[in-house]
Order: sequence, then structure tokens, then C-alpha cells
Amino acid sequence: MKRERGSTIERVLDILDTVAASTKPLSATDINKVLNLPKATAHRLCAKLEARGYLLKRIDGKSYQPGNRLFDVAVGVLANSRFGATRHAILTELSEKVGETCNIAYPDGLYMAYSDRVETNAPLRLQFPIGMRVPLYCTASGKLYLSTLPKSRRKAVINKLKLEARAKNTITNPDMLLAEIDNIERQQVSIDNQELYDDIIAIAVPITDKQGRFYSSLAIQAPVSRISINHSERYLPVLREAANDLAMLAEDE
Repeated sequence: MKRERGSTIERVLDILDTVAASTKPLSATDINKVLNLPKATAHRLCAKLEARGYLLKRIDGKSYQPGNRLFDVAVGVLANSRFGATRHAILTELSEKVGETCNIAYPDGLYMAYSDRVETNAPLRLQFPIGMRVPLYCTASGKLYLSTLPKSRRKAVINKLKLEARAKNTITNPDMLLAEIDNIERQQVSIDNQELYDDIIAIAVPITDKQGRFYSSLAIQAPVSRISINHSERYLPVLREAANDLAMLAEDE
């Protein structure tokens, strides 16, 4: 049933609700069909929301998906919600189980940003502050996020990136990077094998919402002296279990 018309603020919120809840990008016409807005109003409000970063227009130039600013709002709500302490406790428990640093990161433009992090007690470690941003193309979390994008979109994003060598194994060839991301999509696990920093490995799995959509990554990070790339699969069960706990927690918020 179509909704009744309301004030501008109500219409804007309804548009954001509709786009955020959709499992696929929506055009202004699609949004209009759901909300029963005047056609010109739907197009005007979508254009304003796009200009402010709350909506992102797809490559086809017609359909919209949640933009980075809307994503930042969602992350802010999650980070400051009543379940923040529980979320950090899940991350702490994971860190204690694997004996390494664990973090949660979310997409922030052409970067990933840390929203929560628990450092290992081991003497050799990297200390990244919450809010720090790292590149998409050479991090486990970043490559994992790229693997969740439609193939045309991920290629467009990679074409915008400056693929600089950050460490001994950084992938700087776009075709090789796309092949790596295709494999990550199939495996649902991403590994940074000394691609951001020499002698550092990271393993990331997705945290999804109740509709199965990616919204954050969960990763462990450690020196190669403590984690072998050849035995990284042994960490996957506890990683996926914690990611599932975090996903269930988000459903309750």
C-alpha cells in the first residue's frame, strides 16, 4: 500500500529508509512507486541527497544506493549504541582466543576505517587508532569490501585507485587485483599477505546485516612470525563465529 504524502523531512526520511532497506539499487521512479511522491519531488529530493552524500548514484546514472554519509551515520549509531560494550566484548574474546589484534572496519570512500579494535598483549604489534583509514586495495578488509560490489562497480572503483606498492606483496596490477577479488568473493575470506606492511598478515571475514549485505569486516592482524599464511584457515571458525555474533547483535539494535 502506498504511503500518504507528508512534510519534506518525512519524505526525505522515507526515501532514506526505502533505499537502505532495499536489496538492490533503486531509481527515483522506483522510490516514487513505493512512497507515492510527486515525480518531480522524488527526483529533486534524491538529487539533493546525492549531493550531500547520503545517496550514491550507480554507474548507470539512474539508480541509487546508500552513500558514504548515510553509511557513516549507521556506523556512528552502531558504535554509540547500547550494545557498544557487548560488541567490544565479542572483539576482546576473539582477540584472547587467537592471541592477536582484532579489528572491525567499515568502508569510507576509497578507504576502510577502523570502528573498533582490540590490541594483542604480545610485545610485537601494530597500533592503529580507531578512526584510522587504510587503503582498499592492499588490506584484507578493503579487498573483502571490494568483493561485495557488483563486478562493474568494483572495476570502476579499482580504476580510481592509485595502486602504489606499499609492501613486498602489494598487488599493483589491476587485472591481478580483480582476479584476487573474484577469488575472495568465492571464498568469503580475504587475506592481506604482507601487502600493506612487510611482515604483517591480516585475515578478514564479512559482518552482514539481516538481509545478508556487507556492512563491516572483522579481521585479525599479526606478524608473520606468529601466523603462517599456510595455516590461516585454522582461524576461520572462530572468526566466522564472532562475525555471526556481531551480525546478530546488529539485528537487535
